[in-house]
Amino acid sequence: MNTQLTRIAMLAIALALTGCIPGQKMSAKGPSTIVDNGQELQVVPITADLVAAKRQPVVLPAELTSFQPTAYEVAPGDTLIITVWDHPELTTPAGSQQQAITNGRQVQSDGTLFYPYAGKVKVGGMTVEQVRSTLEKRLARYLKDPQVDVNVVGFGGRVSLQGAFSNTAPQDTTTVPQTLSQVIGRAGVDVTNANLSGLVLTRDGRNYNIDMDAINRDGVAQDIYLKPGDRVYLPYNDRNEVYVVGEARDPKAIPFKTSDMTLTQALGRAGGLNPETSRGNAVYVIRGMDDKGNPAAVYNLDATSPAAFAVASRFSLKAGDVVWVGPAGITRWNRYITQLLPFSGLIRNAAAAGSDL
Repeated sequence: MNTQLTRIAMLAIALALTGCIPGQKMSAKGPSTIVDNGQELQVVPITADLVAAKRQPVVLPAELTSFQPTAYEVAPGDTLIITVWDHPELTTPAGSQQQAITNGRQVQSDGTLFYPYAGKVKVGGMTVEQVRSTLEKRLARYLKDPQVDVNVVGFGGRVSLQGAFSNTAPQDTTTVPQTLSQVIGRAGVDVTNANLSGLVLTRDGRNYNIDMDAINRDGVAQDIYLKPGDRVYLPYNDRNEVYVVGEARDPKAIPFKTSDMTLTQALGRAGGLNPETSRGNAVYVIRGMDDKGNPAAVYNLDATSPAAFAVASRFSLKAGDVVWVGPAGITRWNRYITQLLPFSGLIRNAAAAGSDL
C-alpha cells in the first residue's frame, strides 16, 4: 500500500512538471506573435523606431477660433438702466435711494421692454447704442432734445459649467467679450480629479472636444471667445486609467488627468518591476479595440537593459491600457512548489494511514 501511494505521488509530480506551471503566462510562437489561451495575437516591439514619430500638434476647431464677438447685443432677461437727463421721474421711478437694478427695465422673453412715453420697444438683438438711439427718437415726440444713456446692469445670458470645477455656478455674460480660459480661471479646476484632456464645449447643439493639456503643452495661444448659452463640461478622471498588473512592486489602477501617460511613468507609479519575481523582457502593453474600430494590439518592451526605459519614456499609453509584467521562470516554479506542497503532505498522510491499517 505504501509503495503504491508513493508511485501515485511520483506520477502526479511528473504530470505536473510536463504541464503548465500555474500563473499568468504568454508564450512566444514567433518573432511577432504570442499565444494567449490558444489565441494568436500580433506583438509590436517597443523600439526607438516605433516612438520616433513626432506627435501631431493639437489643432483647435476653426469654428471656435474664427468666432469674433461683435458689440454686445441685448438679450431676453437682461436688465437695462435707462437714464434720461433732467428727468429723474423717468430715470429712477422707484426712488434714488433704491439699488440701480431696482430702477432697471428687464427685457422680456420676446425681446421687448416698456418705457414711459416710448411705449413697448423691441430691443432684443440691438446693441446698447442702438437701444439708446431708438429711445431718443421716441422720447423726442414728448421731450425737447432728450439726452438718454443706457447701461446693462443685469445679464440674462449665461455660460453654464459642469464637472470637475471648484465652482460650477453659471457665469453671466457681459458687455466685454470673455474667453474660455477666463471662465475656467474664475471657476477653478479640481486639479486632482479633473481630466484636462477631455473638456467639452457645447455650442448651438454641437459638441467640441478640447484637449486643454495639449493646448498648454503645445503653446497654442488662440483664445476661444464664448457667447451666451455656451456650456462647458470638464469630466472627472475616474475613467481615465491605465492598469499595471503582474510582477510590479505595487500593481494598481493609475488615473491620469492629462492627454496620455508614458510607459515609464506608469511603471514608476507602480513601484517599478519587482527584481525578484519579474522577467524584464516580458513587459507587455495590451490595448483593446478603440471607439474608431482600430483593432486590439499588444506591445512588448524588453526592459532587461536600462536603455529600454529611455524608449519607454516616449511610448504613450492610452486610457484603458493594461501593462502586464510577466513572471520569471523561477517565480512560476516557486509558485508551483507552493501549491504542490499541500498535495504532497496529503499523500504522505494517506501513506501513513495505509501503513497503520
